[in-house]
Amino acid sequence: MPSSKNKIVLITGASAGIGKATALQLLSEGYTVYGAARRLERLQELAPKGLLPLQMDITKTEEIEQAVQTIQEKHGGVDVLINNAGFGLYGAVEDTAIDKARYQFEVNLFGLARLTQLVLPYMRSKKAGTIVNISSMGGKIYFPLGAWYHATKHALEGWSDSLRLELAPFGVDVVIVEPVAIDSEFGNVLGPMMQSNSGQGAYAQQVENMNASLDASYERGGSSPTSVIATTISKALKARRPKTRYVAGRYAKPMLFMRRWLSDRSFDKLILRTLATIK
Repeated sequence: MPSSKNKIVLITGASAGIGKATALQLLSEGYTVYGAARRLERLQELAPKGLLPLQMDITKTEEIEQAVQTIQEKHGGVDVLINNAGFGLYGAVEDTAIDKARYQFEVNLFGLARLTQLVLPYMRSKKAGTIVNISSMGGKIYFPLGAWYHATKHALEGWSDSLRLELAPFGVDVVIVEPVAIDSEFGNVLGPMMQSNSGQGAYAQQVENMNASLDASYERGGSSPTSVIATTISKALKARRPKTRYVAGRYAKPMLFMRRWLSDRSFDKLILRTLATIK
């Protein structure tokens, strides 16, 4: 089992949710952990536990480059990169400004791609390293009003698969983690965002149905703690030969099973019927 001793980890989006839980998990296991976030002040509570905070807006190239340079100067480079920063843009395609859609891709794909480019030379030189990309079940399935979010996660899945093949000769692993129904800030902003973008007009009923579905899910205890994902990431890092994908969270395996075996039309009907019956 690979040792955590002297491993340098960089986690983006470390100020809350999955990123914060993962930082705490890996710190407890002896890793040296850098946590990056836009809101640097929110990382300060983790500093007493050993977290090394970095200012980084994943859409700003200069901040990405500065963060990597800081790590290189102090520790040589990054052994484990956990690309966690991201958000979900929800609203009807027709209602969503293209500038907002571009920003969704900047955060969920292009920013992490640039960061990955910068840490790879060090990993290749050592012929070792792990890149963990936090995708989503939304990279395999889909819901109405989430087209732009799902597009980024579908893209991240394909990007990660190609990257895994490119890096295999250099001993660098690429692991995809696909959470579903996780307690985080994501769930808190989803409903208001849909309401703001498409709560009036042609798609108002779909927004109402989606919000009702979210409420029903949480009332049934449909979310899982972020520690579930943190534990999954830790497991992947300790594996001598990690899986290419890890699925975690309530409903994950049943949803994947249905998507795998149902045709597109059948899956469409299932989603639409489910949303229509929840009030």
